[in-house]
Amino acid sequence: MPADGSSAKRQPGLAEVAAMAGVSHMTVSRVVNDTGPVRAETRARVLAAVEELGYRPNSAARTLATGRSSVLGVVALESNLYGPASTLYGIEHAAREEGYGVTISSVSRPRRSTFAEAVDNLRRQAVGGIVVIAPHVAAGEALRQVTGDIPMVAVGGGESVPVPVISVDQYDGARRVTEHLLSLGHETVWHVAGPEDWLESLERERGWREALERRGARVPPPLRGDWSPRSGYDAGRRLVAEGSPDAVFVANDQMALGVLRAFAEAGLSVPGQVRVAGFDDVPEAAYFSPPLTTVRQDFIEVGRRTFKLLVERMDGGDPGVRHLVAPDLIVRDSTGPR
Repeated sequence: MPADGSSAKRQPGLAEVAAMAGVSHMTVSRVVNDTGPVRAETRARVLAAVEELGYRPNSAARTLATGRSSVLGVVALESNLYGPASTLYGIEHAAREEGYGVTISSVSRPRRSTFAEAVDNLRRQAVGGIVVIAPHVAAGEALRQVTGDIPMVAVGGGESVPVPVISVDQYDGARRVTEHLLSLGHETVWHVAGPEDWLESLERERGWREALERRGARVPPPLRGDWSPRSGYDAGRRLVAEGSPDAVFVANDQMALGVLRAFAEAGLSVPGQVRVAGFDDVPEAAYFSPPLTTVRQDFIEVGRRTFKLLVERMDGGDPGVRHLVAPDLIVRDSTGPR
């Protein structure tokens, strides 16, 4: 009871605002946190309900009520690569929609010690939980060394990490795109692989290799790149010099762009003489020449599941959970008819 004897009035929450405005809880969250597209008339209804009810987002109140911070930590490798950057965006987007703040601890070099230092840095900031974006072998090794005094979730990280893991099924995506190329009548499929110290690269290579082996097809030696268009270009020139294969699966779209350039310079028609497929479905992939067949990763879904799993872990959930997000094969002209 307040000092004057009147009853304390409970502050309205998102559910009350949603009910008054006739919209979903998530729509209210998008409006009050300004985190997504909402139609103008819907936004106006939500804001009117917010004003009438006197709703005010209050992360401090949530911290007091739940006994945990409303700020989450994310350890991420400094990179302009589409996959890691999009993963980070998906996690931040999901957290913000639920009213959580995000603090990012960046890792400039993919070493076990730097990932461990980044985790310690977030611990000192008293975050409620930590997500480690762990596509690199070193990140997985670091996760096996850290102590379990704070809830953690990994995006990637491999099978042996001692925390819950969310990842896109890289193996299945590579298997599907390789089988797609084989279904077009090719006797084998060459592969431009990513770096050997990236878990995603290893899983994509495994999916490609095992798809060929199941068909009884010859497994050519993979060419190794570093995710960059330049390394794809160099690999493409080597493929031309070695006899111009008629089907190539490239481990990411940026390297595929370089491969396409090398083939064009050599006078090879895609898909007329050689079919090419990539992985990631970067926004530009549909505008390559020709538009690129590729594997799409749903990073918004990865972010949503990662956030949900971390909250469950903060509530004492199972540390051994593993979730795979299925990718989609996007077929475009680069593997089209001849």
